[in-house]
Amino acid sequence: MGARPRLEDKVAIVTGAGSIAPGIGNGRAAAVLFAREGARVLLVDQNSTAAEETREMIRKEGGTAEIFAGDVTRAGDCRASVEKALTLWGKLDILDNNVGIGGRGSVVEVEEGLWERVMTVNVKSMMLMSKYAVPAMAARKSGSIINISSISALRPRGLTAYSASKGAVIALTRAMAVDHGKDGIRVNCIAPGPMYTPMVSSRGMSEELRERRRKASLLNIEGTGWDIGYAALFLASDEARYITGVVLSVDGGATLTSSARG
Repeated sequence: MGARPRLEDKVAIVTGAGSIAPGIGNGRAAAVLFAREGARVLLVDQNSTAAEETREMIRKEGGTAEIFAGDVTRAGDCRASVEKALTLWGKLDILDNNVGIGGRGSVVEVEEGLWERVMTVNVKSMMLMSKYAVPAMAARKSGSIINISSISALRPRGLTAYSASKGAVIALTRAMAVDHGKDGIRVNCIAPGPMYTPMVSSRGMSEELRERRRKASLLNIEGTGWDIGYAALFLASDEARYITGVVLSVDGGATLTSSARG
């Protein structure tokens, strides 16, 4: 008799579940792995075509997934996505807040509009999704929320708006863990390192820089979206039932090396 799927009978929402370019990003990896382990997954993305590609991957493996095309910086869309999951499957167990954008420059260099956009996409979106997900989870006294931060919050490197937003994600995670532990809801955070994902490849990264990023790892290997997906799978599962408020760095040890460049 085979092992019981790790997320059997769970319902999950994954934001940013598509991909900006062909390949496996953090959100797509989490969605595929959640479904592979028995969860029914609502794929939330502005790009419905990208979300459809993820859904087809899941369905080809015999999994269950549906799509919600929406903007997670808008309260109405966040509310509607949670309502869709509840209408489809009657409950919500897991929220993977995966949407994020970059932002370069110091406080002197950054444009005010970009600063506000980074904070809105990277932080406000997680607050809004959680605002509507938490009551659904609290009603059943159970839930797991996973927020995606970055090691740029722990090791700033010239991306000040991005680093500040990802630091806010860590603070938000800890505050939510305190606020909603009484409701049986666990809230944790993943801090990816220099992963090679479609978002990175779409920027036309040189092979030289890609190799330098690989060498930033103490393990001398390159991180991918699957590495973040598997970390999210663990935090979403009942195996992590006694874990809340943590920041899990998935970076091959890059934060330990002063020479690392993500």
